[in-house]
Amino acid sequence: MANTVSSPSPHVAAASRLRQYYVLTKPRVVQLIVFCAVIGMLLAEPGVPDLRVALAATAGIWLVAAAAAAFNCLVEQHIDAKMARTAWRPTAKHELTNTQTLLFSLILCGLGSALLWFLVNPLTMWLTFATFVGYAVIYTVVLKPMTPQNIVIGGASGAMPPVLGWAAMRGEVGPEALMLCLIIFLWTPPHFWALALYRAEDYRRSGLPMLPVTHGNEFTRLHVLLYTLVLFAGTLLPFVYGMSGWLYLLAALALGAAFIGYAFRLWRHYSDDLARRTFRFSILHLSLLFAALLLDHYLMPLLS
Repeated sequence: MANTVSSPSPHVAAASRLRQYYVLTKPRVVQLIVFCAVIGMLLAEPGVPDLRVALAATAGIWLVAAAAAAFNCLVEQHIDAKMARTAWRPTAKHELTNTQTLLFSLILCGLGSALLWFLVNPLTMWLTFATFVGYAVIYTVVLKPMTPQNIVIGGASGAMPPVLGWAAMRGEVGPEALMLCLIIFLWTPPHFWALALYRAEDYRRSGLPMLPVTHGNEFTRLHVLLYTLVLFAGTLLPFVYGMSGWLYLLAALALGAAFIGYAFRLWRHYSDDLARRTFRFSILHLSLLFAALLLDHYLMPLLS
């Protein structure tokens, strides 16, 4: 009896293809970007912001960020194929063609830019598009394969979401938004270097000049610690400037001390497991820090 191989139904095939496109958008990364942008929107207004503008800005920023992620997958598909944590991406497995991926990225970027231009304001659209270029082109194409300081320099584009949210509500970029941008900028190196430490072999196989590959494990661990110290100082700026109150200050002190504790232990007693836990805590650190800033923004006026 001849063997027969059943092909998937059209519905299953369509669902699988949609899943592949969804993966291209790096959902977990984009969620953090959108979260930081929404924080910027909420902090820009003393009360509840204009929901129509806020929703349009959130959707537009999400679309452009997803477009940048898809373009990154396209450019780095050969690198992704060599790394265990990224080899499953549709571009690395050649499940999507270059044309399909590029077209998908362009459509998302176009839709997001149109939303921001017509329903928010031109400044937010241009700032978001500049962030797209900074991440997808300057960081991914130029900096990442060229220098071990790629994370530091390229972190400027990744730090922009609060500025985008602020500009969406105010139509301008204020010092408060720049302070939030600085916090993410300083947070980015210890966050990514903690990941690079326990993924060093992956990066070595890929050929990317990440700091643990070019300068070694101990050098990177020291820089993680140094950046957490500078970050700690940066997180105090909103309180010093008068943007936040004591509630945020207490949260910043506690979270900063915990992050420094992780970094110090990583420097003195390295293990892959500790590097992994430091990386995960860094995400929690930024999320709780901004949540505390938002809570302070709405609660402190009621308590004063």
